[in-house]
Amino acid sequence: MSKELAGKVAIVTGAGRLRGIGRASAVRLAEMGADVVITGTGRDPEAFPDDEKEIGWRDIESVADQVREQGQRALPLVVDVSSSEEVDKMVADTLNEFGRIDILINNAAFRRGEDRVAVVDLDEDLFRRVLDIKVVGSFLCAKAVARHMLGRNADSGAIVNLSSTAGKQGSANTSAYNAANFAINGFTQALAKELAPHGIVVNGVCPGAIETARMDILGRGEFWSNLESGIPMGRAGTDEEVADLIGFLCSDRARYITGQSININGGSVTAH
Repeated sequence: MSKELAGKVAIVTGAGRLRGIGRASAVRLAEMGADVVITGTGRDPEAFPDDEKEIGWRDIESVADQVREQGQRALPLVVDVSSSEEVDKMVADTLNEFGRIDILINNAAFRRGEDRVAVVDLDEDLFRRVLDIKVVGSFLCAKAVARHMLGRNADSGAIVNLSSTAGKQGSANTSAYNAANFAINGFTQALAKELAPHGIVVNGVCPGAIETARMDILGRGEFWSNLESGIPMGRAGTDEEVADLIGFLCSDRARYITGQSININGGSVTAH
């Protein structure tokens, strides 16, 4: 792969899992020549899935190692993206280490699970937490990074907000997740129009069913088989396939694409 992002610096949030879009995106951007800041929440190793425990996975530190294996510099940081103070520190630490920011991948999200209940049973604090991480977190990170880009009179840059096909179609028992991802798509459109005059592109990526650790809670039984049977391609996607799209949107090949929320779902018409 050509080093078309040589000299660029990227931040990827929510990138500590072995099987995840964040990790795959960080590595893909490094393969393309970018130095990468990798953020995570500082997960308790006791809560790691078995496949991570078996190989001695070290969360964002292991992802940083994978970035370095591509010949690029890496900076792993524990960050709560819903905190403006921690986001501002993330940007300051990035600038201290690398001197610039060219790419932001807003990937951090609340874990799948206890939020998937009927509205009448959904805890208010949990609803707020889902939106705090996905929506407020994306807003705070984009605000801080865009301020830097505009402040140094950058004439290029890329922000990619991870949404979902569930940001275009609502489903029962998914109200918090739907609300967060619908909001991300609207935020993407608005921010794209603000930053377009400065040559900064802003796009959303909307995965369908993707084989990541987030999906482990569904198991591998009848539900999973039914899920895959409803996808025209007959299978879930991979984190690497989503990362390929993200890498493209960060490259000069996508300079005239902005304000879009692009599905990557194997042709499925059902939100996941």
